[in-house]
Amino acid sequence: MVKRVGLVGVTGYTGMELTRILLGHPGLRLTQVTSRKEAGQPLQKIYPFLQGTELGGLEITAPDSKFLAANCDLIFLAVPHGTAMEMAAELRGLGARVVDLSADFRLRDRDVYESWYQVTHTRSALLPEAVYGLPELYAESIAKAGLVANPGCYPTSAILALYPALKAGLISAEDLVIDSKSGTTGAGRKATVGTLFCEVSDTFRAYNLTKHRHTPEIEQELSLAAGKEIRLSFNTHLLPINRGILTTAYAKLMPGADADQIRACYERFYAGKRWVRLLPAGSLPETRWVRGTNFCDLGLVTDPRTNRLIVVSAIDNLCRGASGQAVANANLMLGLGDDLGLPFAPLMP
Repeated sequence: MVKRVGLVGVTGYTGMELTRILLGHPGLRLTQVTSRKEAGQPLQKIYPFLQGTELGGLEITAPDSKFLAANCDLIFLAVPHGTAMEMAAELRGLGARVVDLSADFRLRDRDVYESWYQVTHTRSALLPEAVYGLPELYAESIAKAGLVANPGCYPTSAILALYPALKAGLISAEDLVIDSKSGTTGAGRKATVGTLFCEVSDTFRAYNLTKHRHTPEIEQELSLAAGKEIRLSFNTHLLPINRGILTTAYAKLMPGADADQIRACYERFYAGKRWVRLLPAGSLPETRWVRGTNFCDLGLVTDPRTNRLIVVSAIDNLCRGASGQAVANANLMLGLGDDLGLPFAPLMP
């Protein structure tokens, strides 16, 4: 039976990507899309790529929690942090199942959230209910959840890169360094000087060093893997590309750990996990091979000279880092195959 889903916040990049994915999804039907600014318009008016499709004529409406809860089996929230927590609370109060793509329920500690996001968490009573939506780690809990906190794009690439080795005790939990580069869609669709074409094209820069808001999310999940509190160095850069994240993570090897042990560990951990591809020894990920897909590609390198493990991961920030992962979570929540509607080939060239 096809499930009805709603999308609150259709006009941003994550909303656009969700629309693209749901257009061809055999088990989910997008029946409600909302935007206060664009209410009353057909969806194809803001997204001409939908001309001639079954979604093209879908009318954009103003968000109405009661209507959404009554007419949808699940609702995606693609709205900013701060706004999402209020809508999620309303929808959960009405019995609706929700996948929240904002940061409002990713951090389990209210004080940590408020410190990094500079926003009062008015719905912290829902934090214990929210399940962190990384299927490789929490698929069983996601399947039973009423509220899933869809992970951030950078954290998805970083956590998947280091989690198996930390969990197995093959790398030290001290002095972890994560270096990530993202395409400009990661900054959202709102017009700002820093993401104008002439500000991004033909250059490459770091930003938000020591203070990126995704830092505590990465530390939270990797601390669970290590069984102890972790503090790490997370450094972000802006690439002159539209979409994609390339993350390089550096960790000290524990005594006796070698390349064969590391590879065997990752092979065991990700066995049967559809969306992580462990590349052969000697191969490294590239953003173009995951563009438009839900894959996370991992490359492993051990450096005996510096006694380090280097893990390179590549994802599409809009698909695996946001909307594709949200659909994978919805699939699990609604009892569908976790890969239903998602086996895309990369967008080439």
